[in-house]
Amino acid sequence: MATAFLSKGEKVLMIKKAKSRLFPSEFWSGLGGHLEPQEIHSPMAACLREIREESGIEASEVSDLKLRYILIRMKEDEIRQQFVYFGTTTTEELKESDEGELHWIDQSELLTLNLSRIVRSMLEHFISSSNDQEPAVGVITVNGEQEPIMSWTKLKDPNVF
Repeated sequence: MATAFLSKGEKVLMIKKAKSRLFPSEFWSGLGGHLEPQEIHSPMAACLREIREESGIEASEVSDLKLRYILIRMKEDEIRQQFVYFGTTTTEELKESDEGELHWIDQSELLTLNLSRIVRSMLEHFISSSNDQEPAVGVITVNGEQEPIMSWTKLKDPNVF
């Protein structure tokens, strides 16, 4: 998966989806979706495609798009990986999306939305460390009581063989 969170000033572009095959009620997310086979080595290309498909915002209207998170989780016997990008735009006009309703949400209200556990944890981490520009890897797992927990680590090149 590739996901984008675009900001315009203090607002973040979010999509409200009615439901999904994984979640039975309304929820919010950034723009995004699955990587196409030709995008497997370029999640940013997938991210830009999803931005265009879901909002009408072209790549030329997006600035400072940077990989900030790689989120990993198990779903039954499948490992799911999500590349999350943050960027900015000055675009006002959005097209109607077949995926859900697009809304500009004030950053201070993001955590009041109905979000998946992994996206909520990522946004909490982003808000608390917004000055940090290095990508982070987040792994959602369970603790000894079988409660979901997130583990975070910086993605750095160790410069070793």
